[in-house]
Amino acid sequence: MTEGTARVTLEVDGRAVEVPGGASLLDAATAAGVELPALCSDTRLGPVGSCRTCLVRAGGRLVAACVTPAAAGARVSAVAADLVELRRDAVRTIVSALPPYALGPQMPSELARVCRTLGIGPEDARGAGGRGRDDSHPYVRLDRDLCIACGRCVRMCADVQGTFALTLTGRGADTAVAPGTGGPWAESDCVSCGGCVDTCPTGAITQPGGGSGLTSGELLRQGPGDPAAPAVVRTTCGFCGVGCALDVAVGDGAVAAVLPALDGPVNRGHACVKGRFAHGFAVSPERLTTPLLRQDDGRLEPVGWDTAAAHVARRLADAITAGGPDSVAAISSARATNEENYLFQKFMRTVVGTNNIDNCSRLCHAPSAAGLVASFGLSGGTDSFDDLVRADCLLVVGANPVEAHPVVGARLLQRALRGARLVVADPRKVGLARQADVHLRPRPGTNVALLHGLARVLLAEDLVDHRFLRERASGLAELAELVASYTPEHVARVTGVPAADLIAAARLYGRAERPAIVYGLGVTEHLHGTDGVRTLANLAILRGAVGTDGGFGVNPLRGQNNVQGASDMGALPDLLPGYGKVTDPAARARAEAVWGRPVPARPGLRIPDMFAAARAGRLQALWVLGEDVCATDPDTGNVEKALTACPFVVCSELFPSRTARHADVVLPAASWLEKDGTFVNFDRRFQRVRPAISPPGHARSDFAALHAVASAMGRGLGCPTPAAALAECARTAPLFAGLSHERLDREGAVAWPCPDPAGPGTPKLYGERFATPDGLAHLAAVPYLPPGEAPDDAYPFVLVTGRRWAHYNSGSMTRRSGNLGLAPADHLDLHPDDAARHGIRDGGDVVVESRHGRARLTARVTSEIAPGQVFCAFHFPASGVNRLTSGHADDVTSCPEYKVTAVRVLAVGKRAGGPGGA
Repeated sequence: MTEGTARVTLEVDGRAVEVPGGASLLDAATAAGVELPALCSDTRLGPVGSCRTCLVRAGGRLVAACVTPAAAGARVSAVAADLVELRRDAVRTIVSALPPYALGPQMPSELARVCRTLGIGPEDARGAGGRGRDDSHPYVRLDRDLCIACGRCVRMCADVQGTFALTLTGRGADTAVAPGTGGPWAESDCVSCGGCVDTCPTGAITQPGGGSGLTSGELLRQGPGDPAAPAVVRTTCGFCGVGCALDVAVGDGAVAAVLPALDGPVNRGHACVKGRFAHGFAVSPERLTTPLLRQDDGRLEPVGWDTAAAHVARRLADAITAGGPDSVAAISSARATNEENYLFQKFMRTVVGTNNIDNCSRLCHAPSAAGLVASFGLSGGTDSFDDLVRADCLLVVGANPVEAHPVVGARLLQRALRGARLVVADPRKVGLARQADVHLRPRPGTNVALLHGLARVLLAEDLVDHRFLRERASGLAELAELVASYTPEHVARVTGVPAADLIAAARLYGRAERPAIVYGLGVTEHLHGTDGVRTLANLAILRGAVGTDGGFGVNPLRGQNNVQGASDMGALPDLLPGYGKVTDPAARARAEAVWGRPVPARPGLRIPDMFAAARAGRLQALWVLGEDVCATDPDTGNVEKALTACPFVVCSELFPSRTARHADVVLPAASWLEKDGTFVNFDRRFQRVRPAISPPGHARSDFAALHAVASAMGRGLGCPTPAAALAECARTAPLFAGLSHERLDREGAVAWPCPDPAGPGTPKLYGERFATPDGLAHLAAVPYLPPGEAPDDAYPFVLVTGRRWAHYNSGSMTRRSGNLGLAPADHLDLHPDDAARHGIRDGGDVVVESRHGRARLTARVTSEIAPGQVFCAFHFPASGVNRLTSGHADDVTSCPEYKVTAVRVLAVGKRAGGPGGA
């Protein structure tokens, strides 16, 4: 249904109904309580009217309701006996070509339900079958005998996902869906989003297992005689930071299927391979199910929770006695809920007495927080995703959302395919770059120079909003003076981006009426990542495209499910919940009034400083919650040395991770499918997380574990439930004062700032003023500085690390699911010219060496990568990728420089000459 601003009133069988402008007669019939069969129709797709099963009478004519617009004053007949019989005949004709099992009593398909409603039974299905199956894919099963060639799967793949992996083949009655590449489904271009599975009305395309045949639409339409419906729990996805709403179907205490919520505020009935299918990790035999305590002989042995909590409490107390509160530190988690992050920072500040708490945003989007605060005043993206997909020009910088944030990538792609201009700045030609009007391929580490070059073109060609700059911004003169020297020719020499491409990109962005900027870790994970964010913000300020109707600002794509929320909740060494500074007496007083305990005034240690303090003997205890720092943090060797040197380490985890191997106590945690609370997604929406299943064995939520340790230390944390924790946070942080579980249960999603329980959230920021002290947006005149590492004769390549579509972060969850069958190993991408020069063959084993360590991978020769650069992901820690990365970090936030590491690549069996040779 196309949403319109006007409302249309018409009659359906004598009943007046009102629908949005652009609605169809099918929508009107639904609003009148009349359910029509519509086997070629899906609310996520445009109408085609091919099945003719939704016939109604309007204006004296028989019409297909799905393709007929609802007109004001129209009179529609839908329930007349002749119309019901016509629809029954249309459905019976379709059914006649199918085998009888298509309408079996336990078949949960849309077609089977429609037939039960119309009195059509298996005896009407007389097809002989024999067209065969395709069971090659781990998540998709194709039964060609059940295909009615409605085309919904093909359109879902093209019009929603944008992969174009499916087609209809054959002629007449033999027409059926097939992968567009031919051959088995598992070898096709399918990215396993599950859209085809979720839209199929007949069961021709299903998922394997207990959820076979379940779809999000049918969960809402259970009728008499239908198979028993599973219990359904609405929750929020626990993988990336998009914040997809999911409906978890549960049977016999286990997950039967995870389906995209049709009314999901961000995903709108779509999902990706991770959220949709990668839930098998929850029942992995490797799950930790009981606390483990290291014994005198060095072995980790199972103990009860009381013993584990008492031991942690005693050792933390001993550390405080020996070295003071600041000798204890904690790393909180983007995988934990808001309530768990809130409770952890409260535990550290009020029980331990230190600000030594940080979270993994330090490793990814800390420069976003610092840069956005400096430019605009708040640490979140400026606009909602709903606004982004209305932009007429999208500038996507340092992000590959098609793989890392597939639901976002799909919607941005659809926007581009519908006419929005697309500019992508990324060293690799992947994802959206393939569809870009202009693809800028800067050398890694040169973002600031590139963005200054764009700013110079905007200024030189007067593509700026003078009124906005005069009334709502500061720093123009300084910026103009700085970028005067960043001519297109100079920028081309620094970045490798042709001057003509730079100018073309600036003109597209500068001439757009409603431009938007989306960026990712390719901007932040640099030595000068904060400068990158600020120079990106400069473009939106120059255009007056932030806080106005003239554009949709600057929006970071958050990497993990709750990396925004972990920081929002104050799991940071210098900031309290809601971003009050620990050095601000008023902010401390506000927290102290709620907590009843003093808050330390000195900022605590950042994650890299914690490791340095441990290696130096200054850190006595470290609690790592939900992060495998030995797999995800840079310069792995030094991280391992820090954990070895620290006298007491606690690790809360799902699996026996590399970090857990260094721990003295391992606490078994609950996963996102087993938790109660909230997450905050990339566009600042609070959304509910609800437990669908129980944790295995004696595993507990981190919320419960924190309470157990605090109690063992003789201290109460209050907040007996997650709902109480968010309510207390709302009293502590004015930004969140209007938020509660009750409200989110009622409204679904609310964006912060939300200072009033009776007022709305704030999807779009800065409509009246910026949150800076002077109320202005601040342009940043920061010079380009080179990255921390550069290639040379001994290390001639620049390594960039990132994500692949099938896996998530360190892979601890996705590698323990069917996703491992989709991507069983990582590989190193390198250009064909480089492969030929170094004697490396596609699929061959290679050793990658940097100045810091070595890794072993499989080569993938591809022109997606530029000559002189190589790329790999970090989803398989055993490969040692993060042993390659350096200790260089953003000079403002300590975010590691993951995106620039000088390396050499050797075919296995070859030896290097020069320093550090194999």
